[in-house]
Amino acid sequence: MKKQHSLESQLLLLVPLALTAFGLVMVYSATSASAALGNGNPIGYLERQGTYALLGLVVLFVAARADYHALRELAPSLVVASLALCAAVLAIGEQINGARRWIGFGPVAFQPSELAKLAVVVWVSAYLARKPPPRTLKSLGRPIGLLVGAFCLLVLLEPDLGTVITIVVMVGAVLLVSGTPLPTLATAYGFVFALGAIAAWSSPYRRARLFTFVDPWKDPLGAGLQNVQAQISLGSGGIFGRGLGQGIEKIHFLPEAHTDMIFAVIGEELGLVGAAVLVAGYCAFAYAGLRLALACKDPFGKRLAAGITALISGQAVINLAAVLGLAPLTGIPLPFVSYGGSSLIVSLLGVGLLLNIARGGRARTAAVPDRGRRNGGTRRAVAGGGGGAARPRSGSDVRRVAGSRRSASRS
Repeated sequence: MKKQHSLESQLLLLVPLALTAFGLVMVYSATSASAALGNGNPIGYLERQGTYALLGLVVLFVAARADYHALRELAPSLVVASLALCAAVLAIGEQINGARRWIGFGPVAFQPSELAKLAVVVWVSAYLARKPPPRTLKSLGRPIGLLVGAFCLLVLLEPDLGTVITIVVMVGAVLLVSGTPLPTLATAYGFVFALGAIAAWSSPYRRARLFTFVDPWKDPLGAGLQNVQAQISLGSGGIFGRGLGQGIEKIHFLPEAHTDMIFAVIGEELGLVGAAVLVAGYCAFAYAGLRLALACKDPFGKRLAAGITALISGQAVINLAAVLGLAPLTGIPLPFVSYGGSSLIVSLLGVGLLLNIARGGRARTAAVPDRGRRNGGTRRAVAGGGGGAARPRSGSDVRRVAGSRRSASRS
């Protein structure tokens, strides 16, 4: 069992580090050529992403060494701060491509919805660690449903449907691990999907995204440009790809090649083999995180591990599905790989918390025996006549006790 825990910890550390290093290479590959052709700095994006990666690694190691239980006390403050930032971004946020998702601080831009994901998973995990799991729609709606609904509404107004989907999936994972019945979850998600469909249809922006997803070739040079170019990029890579740095679509053909569409660049340059290795990395991370959540005996740690694993893995699934044409485009980056400081730092922070749970969970499991062992130890202590642990009796002790019992029965 100890070796199994060691394997999980190694996967949870090595896979994100490898993906982050690989992401730096791909960000440079996706941006250097177009920057050079435009008389820009070919390594500008790499320098900024490298800075974000270094900051994220510092955050990772600090989170891995600190006590994650302190987050239980910070959960309400994190929620309030995140709600305030999500509301503030609608008023003072920078508008980019028709969306207000970032708050600028000079040359640096911060995305409040990334902090909101972490705040929600910490609060829900802390709440369900001390309360019984909701078993009805009414108990699920208050207070978890109200809080998650408030965050989703603010994020939808940005608009950012991808983050809403990520939050819903993440909270569902925490509820499932907590013991919420599947019929209750299925009914709740039916309502959520119905509301999502209404929200998508009522917004011209999201309705256009749905129509584009159904038939991107109807307008290949307009609304369907990103979908079509992603398919061309992936298809032109073949089995082994054109070669690292040799992609063509990233040069003024594929929009957002370094962020949302970086998987298309990977498919073109490294082919099916490179794309499959990347997907295998995310599968290994999801496996290790799930194993950690199932093995952890600490209620808060179990729920937090499940939520963080679902957060990172869910974002990967949403991004890959969008690039492959299996789901509408939502603007979700590929964790650890896509360009973006807020996403990278928060993802590495989540990895640090997982490592902390793996270390703290083992310590807590060793220090606190299960209930059956505690009861057995108590019974042995009482039988031994002392307040401490029971001592093994010698043969003469056993004979004396048996003789006393026979004398007592004859009398």
